[in-house]
Amino acid sequence: MANQIPADIRSVHLIAACGTGMGALACLLKDLGLSVTGSDQNVYPPMSTYLENKGVAVSEGFDAANLAYMPDLVIIGNAVKKDNPEALKTFRSGLDYCSMPQAVNHFLVGDRRAILVAGTHGKTTTAAMLAWILHYAGLSPSFMIGGFVNNFSGNFHMDGGQYVVLEADEYDTAFFDKRPKFIHYNPHIAVLTSVEFDHADIYKDISHVKSAFDKFLAGMSPDCGLMAYDADANIDQLLAGKTMQVARYGSRNGSDWRLADFSVNPPWTYFDVMCADRFFSRFKAPFGGVHNLHNALSAIAVACRLGIDRDAMAEGLEQFKGVKRRQEVRGIKNGITVIDDFAHHPTAVRETVRAVKPFYPGGRLIAVFEPRTNTSMRNIFQNIYPAAFDGADIICIRKPPLLSKIPVGEQFSSSQLVDDLKTRGRDAHYFEDTGRIIEFLIRTVQPGDVVLIMSNGGFDNIHKRLLEALPAGKNS
Repeated sequence: MANQIPADIRSVHLIAACGTGMGALACLLKDLGLSVTGSDQNVYPPMSTYLENKGVAVSEGFDAANLAYMPDLVIIGNAVKKDNPEALKTFRSGLDYCSMPQAVNHFLVGDRRAILVAGTHGKTTTAAMLAWILHYAGLSPSFMIGGFVNNFSGNFHMDGGQYVVLEADEYDTAFFDKRPKFIHYNPHIAVLTSVEFDHADIYKDISHVKSAFDKFLAGMSPDCGLMAYDADANIDQLLAGKTMQVARYGSRNGSDWRLADFSVNPPWTYFDVMCADRFFSRFKAPFGGVHNLHNALSAIAVACRLGIDRDAMAEGLEQFKGVKRRQEVRGIKNGITVIDDFAHHPTAVRETVRAVKPFYPGGRLIAVFEPRTNTSMRNIFQNIYPAAFDGADIICIRKPPLLSKIPVGEQFSSSQLVDDLKTRGRDAHYFEDTGRIIEFLIRTVQPGDVVLIMSNGGFDNIHKRLLEALPAGKNS
């Protein structure tokens, strides 16, 4: 048994294969010509179908028998616990094993130069923009990202260029390696979007989070170029004493890359970029929100460092089709627009509400929120969430569906959030279940309204159910 990757590999088994990252890795290994199997507790579409179509056989449930064929390598996902029967079989049989980041480094990064996007918010969108701009400019990048990139119809790609774009996650690696995933990578260029408290299941407080990012930054070589957001006090503190080449981006005067004037003319946002306080270029993007403009700004800064032509940057950005579950329009029926977004942290909720509102000036914005993550189901941000919904006209808050996982004294209260929202003068409503939210929306929505649904999970398929239940009209 060894925590390593052998030289000659023909067969690989992935434990917990149906997560976004592990599923992408399984497909990538299949594309490399390896024999790939997997297993997971919850095997269901779309990932199960995606893997099946790729020829990856996935077993329902964890069973030592799944390893009876003795694969050359076992990749153990970070959702796997140490008493998992397949993990135990791996150790007892002396099989070679590794974590997902180790596998990504070995099979995808290799001799390529890694461009990492790290931070509490915006990793997926920023990495997707970068991968697409590099591709559009002819650099043939590889990438692995934690979301479905519409331009590529997938969340991974292996190509022949010298660069690989990776979403660098601060979550822990595996039960046998509790370091953050991003510690495993050696970046040529990195982006740091933000540092806030999140992942309450593994981090105790903001100091604990900052210690992880500090190790990440301290491990960068002096030749590494870091694009760091300029309006985050935690980032300011973390950069002290570091030796990499740092450029700041954001909206502050004096920053190396600065967002200047911008205007919204749906479906476009126009914005000017300053570099070293000189006009760099004007861009046109098919998305809204200052946070997304900052994401684009960091991608532009990286592209410039790589020598990409300004016209190629602008044209690539204009043709960026976004990422699924990031302000994704799921449907329009009878003039009512239903949008799906991954937002769950209060900062992400606030910025998403602010981004969507100007794009739909003619109707009401109805925000629907499901607290579902290990952090949002805790009362850590109980007093922070109310202000996050200020831009919404009507607010629907669901009771957390998995609240029993959280100790009683630490549980988030959706009903308290609704009371606090009403105190702020907001039109807010509490719901025990998803069905009652749909019933309320059917009674309430009118043509021109936008229903913004925010959750990191499937939210009981609320988007499809709502669209099916809405009465048809001439704009359907």
